Amino acid sequence: MVIAVDGLVKHFRVSRRAPGLRASLGGLVRRRYDVVRAVDDVSFEIPEAQVVGFLGPNGAGKTTTLKCLSGLLHPTAGRVSVLGHTPSDRSSAFLEQLSLVMGQRNSLFWDLPALDAFMVNKTIYRIPEPRYRETLDELVDLLDLAPLLDRQVRVLSLGERMRCELAGALLHRPRVLFLDEPTLGLDVTAQAALRGFLADYHRRHGATVLLTSHYMGDVTALAQRVIVIDRGELRFDGDLAALTRRHAQHRVIRLQLSGAVPVDGLGLDVVEHEGLSLSVRVDAARTAEVAARLLATLPVEDLAIEEPPIEDIIRSVFAGG
Repeated sequence: MVIAVDGLVKHFRVSRRAPGLRASLGGLVRRRYDVVRAVDDVSFEIPEAQVVGFLGPNGAGKTTTLKCLSGLLHPTAGRVSVLGHTPSDRSSAFLEQLSLVMGQRNSLFWDLPALDAFMVNKTIYRIPEPRYRETLDELVDLLDLAPLLDRQVRVLSLGERMRCELAGALLHRPRVLFLDEPTLGLDVTAQAALRGFLADYHRRHGATVLLTSHYMGDVTALAQRVIVIDRGELRFDGDLAALTRRHAQHRVIRLQLSGAVPVDGLGLDVVEHEGLSLSVRVDAARTAEVAARLLATLPVEDLAIEEPPIEDIIRSVFAGG
């Protein structure tokens, strides 16, 4: 396995004091601490070349887990292995094979033009000149960076900077890529462009990717497997389609009718009725039965059965469903 996590635990001691001057002075003498359980006994494995969505609400422990996997944090307990290395050792052989990209966190030098910032990364990772040129040309083409190369990183828009951040993180062709909210704050067009690039890059190079995002479009576009974490604990690990089947408690049947009909007597949960368009919510187990009844009793021109939005399914998992 490229990534193996066994019983990962990460706790933090956080100082606590009451408000006010007296409490502040008392804290100088006797400080009190709370233990925050950021990650609590999490285990999973990721094979080579798999793209995995790592999901959870704010404070679930996603970023803490990524920092443990990249060696930025030492686990409190448990074992973590990435590419056969212990991340917290921070060995050169380990670091040169991965990248961590965090949305709205800058890793390139702000005062340098983008191309000079890339040259710094070339030197840090000791990338041979021929491979650097080949990779840079590929990334410039895929991310449309040509107009940005001679501009300071600090003057780039958020979308432009994120494209440059990705290029800088991929110059050394990492085998493992950790993406923490890579499309955070981007507009819809920029999000779609980055998703397309990441999918294309994965097809070309077969990198193993662990992706966190609050945008379900990122996950559904890139990952077939998802890991759901909440309050530091693993809630689900498996196929995205299996997650939908397991937690989708209802379906929506959308109908296009050929004539107006009263809907009050249908005895169904009508979620939308406008003109000749009708949508009803039904229990997943009764979908076929209800659809057949609607086709037999209503002047139906077209019928479609839809799964609930993935956002609703994930919310069900967070709620302990």
